[in-house]
Amino acid sequence: QVQLVESGGGSVQAGGSLRLSCAASGRTFSSYTMGWFRQAPGKEREFVAAIRWSGSNTAYANSVKGQFTISRDNAKNTVYLQMNSLKSEDTAVYYCAASNHWFSVIQGSYDYWGQGTQVTVSS
Repeated sequence: QVQLVESGGGSVQAGGSLRLSCAASGRTFSSYTMGWFRQAPGKEREFVAAIRWSGSNTAYANSVKGQFTISRDNAKNTVYLQMNSLKSEDTAVYYCAASNHWFSVIQGSYDYWGQGTQVTVSS
């Protein structure tokens, strides 16, 4: 069982940066693939980024490649999402999730989800 709590969301002007954090409970955090997903108003939840347990593999949605960076600190049971050059279209609720799969970008592969944190980007 893994419990996930996101933090770091907020309001920022276009061009600004935010770093989201996701703190996990559970002794086996380091064995999970971790992902970030987001849901904008009126849209379905979509994949943003994922990182394998070792940090050796990462994946990004095309829409955020080069703009967002996912990282993890297994000693702190925490995964991060550094978001730079934010645009209004990045406005969404951002969710952290954990997967038992070797590596996946598919929502259905993720077993545990946080409650989400709101990111609002104003132009």
